Amino acid sequence: MNYNANPLFLRIKFVCIAALLAAGTVSSSSTFANSGDAAFLSAREAYRNGERVRLSRQVEALKNHPLQAWAEYWQLRQKLEDGDTSGVADYLGRHPGAYTAEKLRGDWLRALGQQQDWEAFQRELPALALPDAEINCYAAQGRRTPELVRPLWISGQDLARSCEVLVDQLVAAGNLTVEEVWQRVRRLLEAKRVGAARSAAGYLPAGEGFGGQLLESIAQNPARYLDKSRADFAATRGGREVMLFAVQRLARSDPQEAAKRFVRIEEKFAAEERAYAWGQLAWQAALRHQPEALPWFEKSADTVLGEEQLAWRVRAALRVHDWSTVRRVIAAMPPALAAQPDWTYWQARALAAQGKAEEAKPLFIRISGQPNFYGNLADEELGRPISVPPRAALPTREETIAAGEHAGLQRALALFRLDMRVEGVREWVFSLRGMDDRQLLAAADFARQKQIWDRAINTADRTLVQHDYSLRYIAPFRESVSPKASELSLDHGWVYGLMRQESRFIMDAKSTVGAKGLMQLMPATAKWVAKKINMQGFHQGKVTDMDVNVTLGTHYMKMVLDSLDNHPVLASAAYNAGPGRARRWRGDRSLEGAIYAETIPFSETRDYVKKVMSNAVYYNTLFENKPQSLKARLGTIRARGQGEAGVDELP
Repeated sequence: MNYNANPLFLRIKFVCIAALLAAGTVSSSSTFANSGDAAFLSAREAYRNGERVRLSRQVEALKNHPLQAWAEYWQLRQKLEDGDTSGVADYLGRHPGAYTAEKLRGDWLRALGQQQDWEAFQRELPALALPDAEINCYAAQGRRTPELVRPLWISGQDLARSCEVLVDQLVAAGNLTVEEVWQRVRRLLEAKRVGAARSAAGYLPAGEGFGGQLLESIAQNPARYLDKSRADFAATRGGREVMLFAVQRLARSDPQEAAKRFVRIEEKFAAEERAYAWGQLAWQAALRHQPEALPWFEKSADTVLGEEQLAWRVRAALRVHDWSTVRRVIAAMPPALAAQPDWTYWQARALAAQGKAEEAKPLFIRISGQPNFYGNLADEELGRPISVPPRAALPTREETIAAGEHAGLQRALALFRLDMRVEGVREWVFSLRGMDDRQLLAAADFARQKQIWDRAINTADRTLVQHDYSLRYIAPFRESVSPKASELSLDHGWVYGLMRQESRFIMDAKSTVGAKGLMQLMPATAKWVAKKINMQGFHQGKVTDMDVNVTLGTHYMKMVLDSLDNHPVLASAAYNAGPGRARRWRGDRSLEGAIYAETIPFSETRDYVKKVMSNAVYYNTLFENKPQSLKARLGTIRARGQGEAGVDELP
């Protein structure tokens, strides 16, 4: 457990620090930091509790502390809530370029938008670096351009109140069509956001929406609704859309059963509605690697497929080496989607597979050199082994001093020290804006010196021309990790590639589902492995201990590797999503490792496996000081049922 993230612990910590200060038992070198930290923690608690007098007192106590700007921001935020803007302009002038200044300016703009003070709003807007959708919608209100909300509406994204006002304006002017309303309703239902879909349907003409809890009832038991629906459901668009929702909802659990029921009523729908249903059925079948996916996609020609559906149509074709369909579907993607490295690579592969090597080459060149999974594969298609670029010159003394004195980076470090990691990361990232390669490398090295490993990685990752891959692929804890990897005959680059992806080497990292430590072990998995290897004295409180975590994590890596054909792609998928799933995702025939990775149904695991494998190549390039091959590591995934000894017993 991360005790420092516990509010009760922080209050106790504050009291203890105050007591030590009063007793004079804290060394003079740490007195200022500790007293300032205590005042800051007190200020945060006062802000959360709405104690304005106490917050004001703590702001005064934070003079010259790196986090004084945060406490002042909280104080001004409270004033803004009361409509008092005094002090805002002064703060923005004193903290130009600070993350808290950006936050305060955003808060001020929202207040101005609510007040419809468009003159002041337009005056302040250009200084905001990263306006969000809510502020952009206020800007559209002020400029009287409600059309700007249309893409947000159709996409199915959540709409802030400022955006809903624009929608109301479109409706009032008769510029929002019934078809556009139905498009949003469909997108929301596909995303399982039933309540939001019912709200969107409120913009439909009278009698076309959904009454009561009908949608919730269908979501609970779509098969029953399909079997017991009234014969006259097709008389209205609403009746047909409800039935389409039942079909797509049932398809999420059983595409074949949903298809059987839809075939019985298919003739009652218009051509576009039939195509929409088949597009939903095909999408769910493709996610399950079912052979019906491709022929069902062919029936969806009369509807517009979403980006995820287009992606899964390509993936279904990849599983059976249908290169013609791969080419055709990627060519039909929106340009921005088709230009992404994954689809650029597979379009080039499809061309090459059909004997069009010269047409494929420019596409491989377009993404070659990119330090990612498909950039690596494109390099190898062009005959270029994967290597790291020459290491940039180390930061100069002046560059190092500048990084250490950067106010934003100092604030981020102070936030990390107080276990406010989310705020610290945001402060750090915002501070990197506008930095050139030399400044980024100095900031990354500064993070390395402070052992903030994740910031060293993410900062070094941003350089464009000058690079230091020893920072991008930093390898801390070698004295503990390397012996364990060697003892278990594990590839060192793979172990580090997995750790980099799991935790970015944050020792007390904890995921939203409860995985902990450097190797992100779930409690049940940690307990099971500890028992298997007979680890003495293990209890869950030890999971974030570096040595314990690495011992358990590397043993689990070895177990899944041994049980899944000794294949690192399968083992990586198993580490993230479970051995049973990794096994089920194999094909009825052998699959190229890259195709297996691309067709993993879980987007998180798909991204994870690609990054782990690319990471492993770079780590081994650095460890062995020679070029590596990603294609060789990906290899071939044997057909389902082969090489799976013991997989069922693994957690």
